[in-house]
Amino acid sequence: MTAATLTRGATRAKAGYGFRSVARMEWLKLRSVRSTAWVVLVFAAGMIGLAILVMAHQHWATMSPADRASFDPTDDSFAGLAIGQLAFGVLGALVITTEFSSGMIRATLAAVPRRPLLVAAKAAVLGAVALVVGEIFAFTAFAVGQLALHAPAPHAALGQPGVLRAVLMAGAYPALIALIALGLGAVIRHTAGAISAVVGILFVLPLILVPLGTSIQNSVGQFMPMLIAENSLSAVKPVVHSLSPAVGLGMLCLYAVAALAAGTWALARRDA
Repeated sequence: MTAATLTRGATRAKAGYGFRSVARMEWLKLRSVRSTAWVVLVFAAGMIGLAILVMAHQHWATMSPADRASFDPTDDSFAGLAIGQLAFGVLGALVITTEFSSGMIRATLAAVPRRPLLVAAKAAVLGAVALVVGEIFAFTAFAVGQLALHAPAPHAALGQPGVLRAVLMAGAYPALIALIALGLGAVIRHTAGAISAVVGILFVLPLILVPLGTSIQNSVGQFMPMLIAENSLSAVKPVVHSLSPAVGLGMLCLYAVAALAAGTWALARRDA
């Protein structure tokens, strides 16, 4: 009778241990470590600070006709995204690599033996937090940037064509970079290595294409995350030789899915 009771209790406990419980555990981890607050602070300072700095120093009266024609008050409000994407890339890597470096991954896997479930929960929590924070500060940077822009320079409004799409993309893009970094972190399992991989994808790969010629830059460069973001944030003039904003967003989502799939495979195939 006792053995049967224990068996039924274990079965109920196992059945009740699902995605919600694992996601709650990952949320507690994410909000309890100091690195999360520091990353959000850096992201906010970069987005808002550079928006003010760049937009306040736009001198419309001295601009040439060509510069005035290409002036984009929406895109210029997101100058801080170069820092923001790196900050969220670091956060995405830390979500998984710190557990490997501290050895806590063994306790995590003992509690959550289904490794795909663990990666899914980490990705869901990280993606939700990064997306919410990203959108909040994207709209804030846009609003602050327009306030800092002096007349008679033209200002942007959310109702103008392409502006709302650009602002939404400014919040979604760093969240997708965070998910890509999470997948890379699960594969590499080392904080410095994962961050270096993120930096390489964002900043180094486009530079490698420069000496290879214009044709290769135009054909391959359009699939680079930085150029995708650059075109998606423009509300005035599309970047030549680049994917459309919708296709670019789909490509970034595909990158995130591929990185997370690789991370899940690596976590399932290798010992902790």
